[in-house]
Amino acid sequence: MVSDWSTGTVSGGEKITPTGRILRLDVPSWPGNLPGQHLDLRLTADDGYQAVRSYSIASYGPGTTVELAVDELPDGEVSPYLVEDVQPGDQLEVRGPIGNYFVWREQQTEPVQLIAGGSGIVPLVSIVRAHQASSSAAPFRMIYSVRAPEDAYYAAELDSYSGDRFSLEWVYTRTTPAGWARPAGRIDRAVIEASALPASDDPTVYVCGPTGFVEAVARILVDLGHDPGRVKTERFGGA
Repeated sequence: MVSDWSTGTVSGGEKITPTGRILRLDVPSWPGNLPGQHLDLRLTADDGYQAVRSYSIASYGPGTTVELAVDELPDGEVSPYLVEDVQPGDQLEVRGPIGNYFVWREQQTEPVQLIAGGSGIVPLVSIVRAHQASSSAAPFRMIYSVRAPEDAYYAAELDSYSGDRFSLEWVYTRTTPAGWARPAGRIDRAVIEASALPASDDPTVYVCGPTGFVEAVARILVDLGHDPGRVKTERFGGA
């Protein structure tokens, strides 16, 4: 359901990576959201100029608290303000929730493969949180690619979910932790063959990250026999 513009008040937030920040908003009119949805956020300058950007939602379900995680882009119009300047008590305009394609519902019984690049983890965090809180026995696997350990969003939380229903494979593209077995490098066919659910399991796959990352991963998945109709993608550019 897409609502009209509503006003949310920043209730808290903290830096989560060198360039990323979690923001929590209290939006009294928020109708709740499905895991995987996003919202639009609008900033209005003193001269009336408006900038609108879309951000994935890390929280899910009912309630008026909306959690975002924003990565600051040096040339961005909106993200530097959200990461560096916004303070508790400030008000922001939001509209949403938006999107029914890139969502997970508890009624789904098939295995799920999640693949994220950088801040593309945000909608997948909401999906994992919903799955962990549900009674679903569907197996979840995640591959999460980041430049270096300090660039990972929600690292401790995601690691804490590892168990019978959820497994997590880290891929570091520039710097690995000390003693890490795999050399730094991007997600490629070998990584997906070794770590992702096989096409024979008929999983639904959610891929989110920068456009080039998403397109490359989706091509590999289809080449490996995954049904293109079950490979759901969400991509982003500068903000």
